Amino acid sequence: MDIIEKLTEIFKEFPGIGERQAKRFVYFLMSRTGAYNENLSSLILDLKKEVAQCKECFRFFIIENNKKTQICEICANPHVDSSVLMVVEKDSDLESMKKSKVYHGKYFILGGLVPVVEKNTKSRVRIDELKKKISTEARPQGLKEIILAFSISPQGEHTDQYAREQLKDVTEKFNIKISSLGKGLSTGTELEYSDNDTLKNALKNRQ
Repeated sequence: MDIIEKLTEIFKEFPGIGERQAKRFVYFLMSRTGAYNENLSSLILDLKKEVAQCKECFRFFIIENNKKTQICEICANPHVDSSVLMVVEKDSDLESMKKSKVYHGKYFILGGLVPVVEKNTKSRVRIDELKKKISTEARPQGLKEIILAFSISPQGEHTDQYAREQLKDVTEKFNIKISSLGKGLSTGTELEYSDNDTLKNALKNRQ
């Protein structure tokens, strides 16, 4: 396998990228100057140096002023509404909801969606970590509602059902409500591509 094929295989691992697009990326890089590629390589390496993963919500965040911290600014903010916790698939979903300014509670990144046919589900998503977070925040933080915010697709709906089943014991124990984003999101819609009004309506009509 030559260098072009090796890079193509790497780009194919990116979400939503197929063989043709991956190869276009490789040829694009070959057309750039050495300085461009060196800068790109440097930025990729700096990702691990300047970005950390929050131990509370598992969101990736920028480390400001080289301060070593394990909690992102959302989880550390005392003014965030601790009575609600929104569970999303990935970081880009969280960012979309955050930019919409229609939700002011805490978040938890599940880390993926559950395939309809899957035996080893817990290796794909952070369901055990979510249970632990709920138990930790139920009493002292006054957690009252968990909002499941997944894409409106067969896999998203399956993940919603799976999460409800897995969280049933802990939510009943602490009398916590579980809701899902309601009307407002169209079938097949990815949360990260929804506009502010759509997210606002989906949040308002959750059930």
